[in-house]
Amino acid sequence: MNKTVVITGASSGLGAELAKEAVSAGYRVVLIARRLDRLEQIKKELGESDNVRIFQADVTDRAALKSIFHDIGRVDVLINNAGVGYFAWAHEVKPEETAEMINVNVTGLIQCTELVIPQMIERKNGHIINIASMAGKLATPKSAVYAATKHAVLGFTNSIRMELGRSNVYVTAINPGPIATPFFEKADPEGTYLKKASKLMLNPAEVARKTVAVIGRPVREVNIPKWMAAGSVIHTLFPGTVERLARKAFFQK
Repeated sequence: MNKTVVITGASSGLGAELAKEAVSAGYRVVLIARRLDRLEQIKKELGESDNVRIFQADVTDRAALKSIFHDIGRVDVLINNAGVGYFAWAHEVKPEETAEMINVNVTGLIQCTELVIPQMIERKNGHIINIASMAGKLATPKSAVYAATKHAVLGFTNSIRMELGRSNVYVTAINPGPIATPFFEKADPEGTYLKKASKLMLNPAEVARKTVAVIGRPVREVNIPKWMAAGSVIHTLFPGTVERLARKAFFQK
């Protein structure tokens, strides 16, 4: 297969599962994350193969990213997975938390994408996969800023899909519901949402499998689970009705 897949936010959770799934599928992987110790541990778990390279960097650091992508060279697939969230009422989100969500979820994703687009256009081949969220389709209380960042991700994704379509470069959005990962250690430190929504939690290995499965295919988006996507469509058509009938469910955080 010999394709190189770059995964950001690869030190834990979905990122780590994406790495495992991509290696199992025969891809060369490059893992980028802030925590070098976790990256080294994941590489060890993957067998420390020559097909696994790791780089320590924050996706908000454009200079570091530019140097890393120069060292990587050819990127066949970029999976923008790095993300962070905090659940709180809009007027109670701390300024530093707002900045972090915007910088990581939006600016970091855009920066990584901008650094691989030129080579993909030149080759007329490549695939950009952005891990968005169902929150980018249907916003709920206590996630105003997080939902805003994921709406931004979907807007960016939809735009570059059209731009890059002329160059045979695929762009896919992955829209999962809540995933059972360490993401909630920050988003929901008291565990309130986890307790109430435990039955809705997705298995990160399953999300990773469905994500890696679309590599090399012109798939617009993957919605997991499908019933949540259907709910977002119904909300678009009948927003007032859905918000009234599903009010109790929306206030689970």
